[in-house]
Amino acid sequence: MRVAVLQLNSQGMSSTKLFNYIRIAQKQSVKVLVLGEYILNPFFKELQTMSIAMIKEQATHQTKILKELSSTYNMTIIAPLIVVKKKQVFKTIAKFSPSSTSYYQQQLLINYAHWNEEKFFNNEIKTLESPLIFKIDGFKFALMSGFELHFDALFSKLDNKNIDCILLPSVSTFDSFERWKSLITTRAFTHNCYILRANRIGEYQDKDGMWEFYGDSLLASPNGEIIEHLGNREELMIVDMNHTEVIQARKFWGFKEALNKRNLLS
Repeated sequence: MRVAVLQLNSQGMSSTKLFNYIRIAQKQSVKVLVLGEYILNPFFKELQTMSIAMIKEQATHQTKILKELSSTYNMTIIAPLIVVKKKQVFKTIAKFSPSSTSYYQQQLLINYAHWNEEKFFNNEIKTLESPLIFKIDGFKFALMSGFELHFDALFSKLDNKNIDCILLPSVSTFDSFERWKSLITTRAFTHNCYILRANRIGEYQDKDGMWEFYGDSLLASPNGEIIEHLGNREELMIVDMNHTEVIQARKFWGFKEALNKRNLLS
C-alpha cells in the first residue's frame, strides 16, 4: 500500500500546491494522501477572530476542490476540515474518495486555557465511538486526530478491528517532537500497526509569543520503529506499507493473542 503525507503550512483558499503535489503523487501510484491539521483552514486561534460566514465559505470552497482532485486523480484524500452546519462550527477530518465523501467528527478536543478547542467548536461531548475505519485494496485504515492518540479508551475501540494503519493528522508545536515520537512509536508497537502522522509547518504569532509548527511527519512500523520522517520544511513523503508486516508483528509479540485468550476482544 503506497501512501503519501503532504507537509504544508496553512494554504487558505489557494489550491495550487495541492494540484501540483497530487499530480506528483499520482505518478508515483499513491493510493492515499494525508494532510495535517489547519492546512486548509487558518489555525484555531485565527478562526476565533473570523466570522462563521467566512469559515463556511472557505470550507465549501475547499470541499469542492478536494472532491474534484480525488475524482480526477483517483486518489483518497484525508483532509482535516472545519465545517459549519446551522451556524455551528465543527472540527472534522474529511475522507474524499473518488466515489464518495465521509466525515469523522473529532471526539476528543484540546481544552487547555491557552488552546481551548473544546470550548470553541460545537463537537458533541458524548460516549466514545470507534474512529472512522475504511479499506483500500484490502488494507484497513483507521482515522483519528493527533490529540486523540493520547487516550487508551479510544484505542480500545480498535482492538478487535485488525487495523493495518492509523492515519494521524496533527498540529504539534512548542518543541514537543520528542514526546510525540515516543507516543507514536509506543502506540504503533503496543497495537502492532503502522501509524502515519501528518503534521503541519509554519508559524502563528500572538501577544504571548510565537507558535512554531515543526513538521516531523513520520511513519512508525508495527514493531515500533520510525521508518521515514520529514524535517521542518514543505515536503511530500511517499511511503510503502505491507499487510504481511502487520501480521508478522502481531504473531511475534502476541499482544492480541493474550487479549483474545481472556475474551477481551469483543
